[in-house]
Amino acid sequence: MKAYVIVDVKINNPALYDDYKKLTPGSLKPFEGKFIVRGGETETLEGDWEPGRIVILEFPSLEKAKAWWSSEEYAPAKALRQSASVTRMIVAEGFE
Repeated sequence: MKAYVIVDVKINNPALYDDYKKLTPGSLKPFEGKFIVRGGETETLEGDWEPGRIVILEFPSLEKAKAWWSSEEYAPAKALRQSASVTRMIVAEGFE
């Protein structure tokens, strides 16, 4: 069953975050991950959520999503993101 990594990012260092954005796509390939949403415009329809940059990634399974997040391939990009931003990230199993 597909899984989705959902990310809300508040960017503190845009230059460093740009470096992160360049590294991330290559780290997804071994885990068959792909971007569904990557920082497009957002609008709050209900509640008081004020999101930063929203990113949604799709993976073929929960296991592959979690393997990507903890992988050596993603580690350099993850370190950049953690230095350049404050992130809230979840993984959610899809629905068939």
